[in-house]
Amino acid sequence: MFILEWIIQYIFRNPPILLALIAMVGLLLQRKHFADIIKGMFLTAFGLMIIQVGVGILVEAILPVNIAFQTLTGEANLEGLNDATFVADFGADIGLAMAIALVLHVIIARFTPIKTIFLTGHFLWWFPFIFIAAGVEAGLRGMPLVIMGAVCSALYWSLMPWALRKYVFAVIGEETWTLGHPTGILSLIAAFVASKVGNKEKSTEDLNMPKGISFFREISITGAIIITIMYLATWLFVDRAMFGDGNFFMGSLQYGLMFGVGLITLLNGVRMLISQIVPAFKGISEKLVPNALPAFDCPLIFNYRPNAVILGFVVAMIVSTPLIIISNTFNLFGVMLIPLIISGFFECGTASVLAEGQGGLRGAIIGTAVAAVVMVGLIGLAAMVYTTTILNWQLIFGGNDQSLWGVLAYWVSSLFAGLF
Repeated sequence: MFILEWIIQYIFRNPPILLALIAMVGLLLQRKHFADIIKGMFLTAFGLMIIQVGVGILVEAILPVNIAFQTLTGEANLEGLNDATFVADFGADIGLAMAIALVLHVIIARFTPIKTIFLTGHFLWWFPFIFIAAGVEAGLRGMPLVIMGAVCSALYWSLMPWALRKYVFAVIGEETWTLGHPTGILSLIAAFVASKVGNKEKSTEDLNMPKGISFFREISITGAIIITIMYLATWLFVDRAMFGDGNFFMGSLQYGLMFGVGLITLLNGVRMLISQIVPAFKGISEKLVPNALPAFDCPLIFNYRPNAVILGFVVAMIVSTPLIIISNTFNLFGVMLIPLIISGFFECGTASVLAEGQGGLRGAIIGTAVAAVVMVGLIGLAAMVYTTTILNWQLIFGGNDQSLWGVLAYWVSSLFAGLF
């Protein structure tokens, strides 16, 4: 157990180290020179760490808006219903479920037609986390709880990237990798809708802008301006003192600039990681798990349709925020929801990219709008399920596969809880 806990803590929960080791294995299987192996390992780790820094900056830039809306809507603190307190009580169950799930996941890839290897390190932890929480809500404990969490995790890591692959291929133009991210259900819905109502002839990346506003073609500038406007609009209705004593306009601009820097950092990390991990993974797919596809985090696809990412974020917020206000007004889910800014950017931004690949500009707009409606419904269902475990965490990071699959796991667990 000590060795298992050490591996989980310092390798599986450390994505740069995990991917560096995977790159090493792939390069060794290809019999690369020692210098190439060392270079591949370090550049893979560097690339993912740059992505993590970029994602951290993005989250830091938009998370205060969530806090502002909590204040605006009178949302209670809900002490104890978060990831830290839950992990303190059930961390061992989560870790054991994760270890078993990884073995099952590799077995599925090796011996079935579903050949994906899930390589988004932090979600190797977060999916067992949400499944164990769902099992606890249903009344499971002990080994039945661990087995349920492991089976659900392995199935998710295998099935969802496999289901997304053709939509990813359409965007990146080659069949080399797929997505391993909880955008899954939203992206599938957006891409399907876009394929029915869209028009591929007009792309989000071919928008003809007047010369005076051509700077909007730079994703970092567009993102910075949108976030600045979002803060200005929010701070008109909340106590500005909660953001410090400085000028609220300059504070808004500062968060907008931070968001732009996060995008630049993230995209640079994406380019570095892709250039290293995809060739390195070739050794694993040829020798250990033939024809397997690596499944990566969603920022890796942002570079292919950067305009679609920002467009999807804007559409998601325009569609979902009024729905959240309506649901809170009529108390539809029994808890106050807050705008899903993080899921709106990462999950719906990704959904917009895949929708664009199926239906161009029109498909990206309509597909993402439909996905945003589903996102609100999913966070509402999750709020009704996670009432004693990780409700606060779901309210901030849910509205995606972590909500949908968590609710499904709760229903399945409830059927078996009485038996144990």
